[in-house]
Amino acid sequence: MSPNKNEGVLLINLGSPKELTKKSVRHYLKVFLSDDNVVDLPKFLQQLILRLFILPFRPKNTLEAYEKIWTAEGSPLIISTDKIAKKLSSKTGWNVEYAMRYEEPSIEKALTNFKNKDIKRIYVVSLYPHNAMATTVTTELETLAVANRIANDFELTFVKPFYNNENYISAVSNTIKPYLESDSYDKIVFSYHGIPRRQAKKTDETGEHCFSTNSCCEVKNDGSKDCYRSHTRIASSLTAEKLGLKEGQWEVAYQSRLGPGWLTPFTDKRLAELPTEGKDNIAILCPSFISDCLETLEEIDIRGRETFFNAGGKNMTYIPCLNDSEETIKLLEELVRSS
Repeated sequence: MSPNKNEGVLLINLGSPKELTKKSVRHYLKVFLSDDNVVDLPKFLQQLILRLFILPFRPKNTLEAYEKIWTAEGSPLIISTDKIAKKLSSKTGWNVEYAMRYEEPSIEKALTNFKNKDIKRIYVVSLYPHNAMATTVTTELETLAVANRIANDFELTFVKPFYNNENYISAVSNTIKPYLESDSYDKIVFSYHGIPRRQAKKTDETGEHCFSTNSCCEVKNDGSKDCYRSHTRIASSLTAEKLGLKEGQWEVAYQSRLGPGWLTPFTDKRLAELPTEGKDNIAILCPSFISDCLETLEEIDIRGRETFFNAGGKNMTYIPCLNDSEETIKLLEELVRSS
């Protein structure tokens, strides 16, 4: 079905510092890393690590990273999400708002806007294709909590993770295809945001399936159906199949780790290893993200590129995220209509 004039669509992305200042970056990191679904440790230990080891040092480095990608209009992530919302509204005529899980524009502001328009039924789309505690789960929990504070008559429909949706796979494939038509690569790297292995295990309803075998992610059961690692591998396999890529032409890696015990292989390690394996001409994309952001533009396209070239790589092509492409708008329209 399609939303009518009394219904709305809320798009939610991760978030970004409000301003390009150390104070703003520090506040963003504090809010983000205090989320129990992001750093799922006992609260005392979480805050001890945050206040003693992260907040005194990391804001400076994070600010320097943001300075490399910040535009005259502000954060690339917010600019991209804003464009997506406007294009979706323009194409469909729907009431579309967008928000960030952390910082501004807030979920509260978006839901208040809907309330002021007397819109009660809202389709909520988390702009993360794969299920994870630190993305889809925390977004849904926060949206429900904010909605209950603002009004008691909101009807929220949450669009499910769409990692295996045919339109999503087509959108990602069509983003990659022009690069394959114009060049040939030794390897295509699907680089996903990493998570701790323990968080992947928490979604295993059986309590014994996750990491039990090397092929656990390919087995369809209650242990893998909500697993982030499984979702990323299935999405990559479906995309590779649609593009006609053979085994050995592509691989999956995980970036942005914050400590030990995270999903492997690590993207930065693979970027350093690939040239030594004779793979010195590669393409890399980041399907965890609908919109380009710090983790794609700075971590991969700047630092990752430097790592690859320092290891002897000759050519690295970064394939942008879907952003506000026609493929994205078509995908989001389909996801809402089918919910």
